[in-house]
Amino acid sequence: MNRDDFPILKDDLIYFDNGATTLKPRRVVDKIVEYYTEYTSNAHRGDYKNSVKVDALYEGVRDKVKDLINAESPKEIVFTKGTTESLNNVVFGFAKNYLHRDDEVLITKSEHASNVLPWQVLEKKIGIKVKYIPLDENHNITEENLEKAITDKTKIVSIAHVTNAMGDVRDIESIGEICKKHNLIFVVDAAQSIGHIQVDVQKANVSFLAFSSHKMLGPTGVGVLYGKKELLEKTEVLEYGGGMNSYFESNGTYELKNIPERFEAGTQNIAGVIGMGEAIDYLREIGLEKIHQHELELKRYAVEKMKQIPNIKIYNENTSSGILIFNIDKVFSQDTAIFLDQFNISVRSGNHCAKILKDEIKVTNTCRISFYLYNTKEEIDKLVEVLNRQDEVYDNIV
Repeated sequence: MNRDDFPILKDDLIYFDNGATTLKPRRVVDKIVEYYTEYTSNAHRGDYKNSVKVDALYEGVRDKVKDLINAESPKEIVFTKGTTESLNNVVFGFAKNYLHRDDEVLITKSEHASNVLPWQVLEKKIGIKVKYIPLDENHNITEENLEKAITDKTKIVSIAHVTNAMGDVRDIESIGEICKKHNLIFVVDAAQSIGHIQVDVQKANVSFLAFSSHKMLGPTGVGVLYGKKELLEKTEVLEYGGGMNSYFESNGTYELKNIPERFEAGTQNIAGVIGMGEAIDYLREIGLEKIHQHELELKRYAVEKMKQIPNIKIYNENTSSGILIFNIDKVFSQDTAIFLDQFNISVRSGNHCAKILKDEIKVTNTCRISFYLYNTKEEIDKLVEVLNRQDEVYDNIV
């Protein structure tokens, strides 16, 4: 699907590491180059035509994000460096002042580090309790298990929409309803879902949502924090400087701008924001549902083929995303990845920044394949052909 739009694929690269970062279509790259070569200027700083153009393009992306996730207002969209910064803003800008000692935050053991470590740091700082929602036999969240985990001390539920290792898709609309019933703050890490399946923050009653541009065909170094307006108003600013204040005086008085500008101190990644806007346009033209169905078809095909290979163990064949994790028996995952790279096949190996998932699946490291719109069944056939060369694998890496 749309392979000709991705220049990097011209050299027969088989890229199966889309969960880490996605490839970039030519038009996104061209849009970034256009900014640097035709109208470079700062945003919200100048009164000349190039600066005015940049202001319009930069703020226009806020509207594109609003429409993509069905936010109520573009003022609920904050530009950040990515998912990690967005989640840290939630934890240390909002939750640190919202929570008190012994209040509980519910996460799962399949979360990414960015949705675990900040909460654990806050636990040490102010004495909250980080607790884990039990997962079922397929490592999924069930409504029943979530309800059982909620106590009168629970204040926040913070989970990934799609986990980056297991690839399970959480029903955030049902979870959002439960959070609403119990008056809980609902935080969603959408890094692995935003460029694959539809996200509707209003339908799902999402309080805060975080995602990164580079996982949805856009540039690195830019992302989004969505927050309900009334919650962003209560979120402490963590960075101060130019562009986010209305005034400051020598006597110590100052006033910050309104949301979202108050959260965007200094010169932002303007080219990145504009590039992200182009990526959003590209994805919406193709259609997220079409992309998601393509990924599911590829995963079904890969599972069917890989289950026929000796010594292959698949850990998540039943999850409804384009993420597949596996190992070759008695082969370290990094060795498998290095072997596959000899054939120009790129996969991820390791713990995938989900270091406590081992408590659930009883294995520390795996190889991860993550499909996207430009992957094909022919690429899977090549992967299967290489993985079938068992003698060569063991001879080279064991």
